Amino acid sequence: MAKIVVLGAGTGGMPAAYEIKHLLGQEHQVLMVNERENFRFIPSNPWVAVGWREPDAISIPIAKHLANKHIDFICAFVTKIDADNNQLITAENDIIDYDYLVIASGPKLAFDAIPGAGPEHYTQSVCSLEHALSCKENVDALIANPGPVLVGAFQGASCFGPAYEYVFILDKVLRDAGIRKHVPIQFITSEPYIGHLGLDGVGDSKSMLESALRQRDIKWICNASVDYIEKDIMHIDELDRKGNIDFNYSLPFNHSMFIPPFVGIDVVANVEGLCNKKGFVITDEHQRSTKYSNIFAGGVCVAIPPAQSTPVPTGMPKTGYMIESMMTAVAQNLHSIIVNNVEPTHKGTWNAICIADMGDTGAVFIATPQIAPRNVSWFATGKWAHLAKIGFEKYFLLKMKSGSSEPLYEKYALKLMGITRLEEDKE
Repeated sequence: MAKIVVLGAGTGGMPAAYEIKHLLGQEHQVLMVNERENFRFIPSNPWVAVGWREPDAISIPIAKHLANKHIDFICAFVTKIDADNNQLITAENDIIDYDYLVIASGPKLAFDAIPGAGPEHYTQSVCSLEHALSCKENVDALIANPGPVLVGAFQGASCFGPAYEYVFILDKVLRDAGIRKHVPIQFITSEPYIGHLGLDGVGDSKSMLESALRQRDIKWICNASVDYIEKDIMHIDELDRKGNIDFNYSLPFNHSMFIPPFVGIDVVANVEGLCNKKGFVITDEHQRSTKYSNIFAGGVCVAIPPAQSTPVPTGMPKTGYMIESMMTAVAQNLHSIIVNNVEPTHKGTWNAICIADMGDTGAVFIATPQIAPRNVSWFATGKWAHLAKIGFEKYFLLKMKSGSSEPLYEKYALKLMGITRLEEDKE
């Protein structure tokens, strides 16, 4: 019997545990280890940050639903991965042995890269549920005391979608409150142009997002590098195409929400030879560590080079469907190794399907594959996309409750559009 430990119960870890157990069956043990007892649907955090969702609406108990599929669960904070001895060590000094480890740990939020950044200082975040709840308090204070707002993504950020979502959602909240005319909003981003998204754009993302910002009277600054933040003032350099400082700004704000750069969490980054300099796991095309043959990884914790060199550093986003394709490949490759005793052959397609809310409308893009050159590069907006985001939230939570990572109707519906999780599916 093989024991597979999945570290991290996020949008990658939960599907991975379900798929691995489904493929390996009762003969092998799958154990989920996570520092919290609840799964949280992170893409809904911008709604939590403005009071459109309560935490209970986007959280489900992990142990209860995993148990329905005979998957074990330990709620513990892991302080060390002893890769040479195939062990995890917890904060309580408990030892968790494994035969195979799947790392789905997500990122560490590197607010410390920008002085004054983060909820402990002067900017808000929607990257965790706790941060979103803190942001909600700050939004309430803004409504009580209207003033300038800054929203965006710091240099080195790789996840731009939530920043765009938040600025449009906040605009809607302020209009509903009847105070939008008292709240000037600026979008500050490290992207070289609006709609770059860390992907060098998708379809008409540049023109469509610029138009959406103009319609809402939201100004923007691209190629922005934030020097430091004081209480109520953000100091920003705008760079030109050669990376030289073109303009300096000292912008006042009553409220700010910024996406930070991501790095690997300490317990993963500290494993010798496992990660790159930023702490992201180095894997081969089959999602297996290039140093440890019994360690696989998928999701935000994986090292992927940026789409292109930009004047201000931008990273490559790891979108939801892309992460699911990684985890499907991991599950299939573990099945190949453990059950069939053959080397991995499966590779995720890394196709991207992204649904973003924009307050009273929304946007959807499809990039197949996510990394250019692409077979499909499509971007569209409309009220239907806003409704689709609401529907997707309910659908994904239902999948995590039912224990089905990829229901047949989803698989074949996407296949009709030429979208599949695996680049090849052979034994």
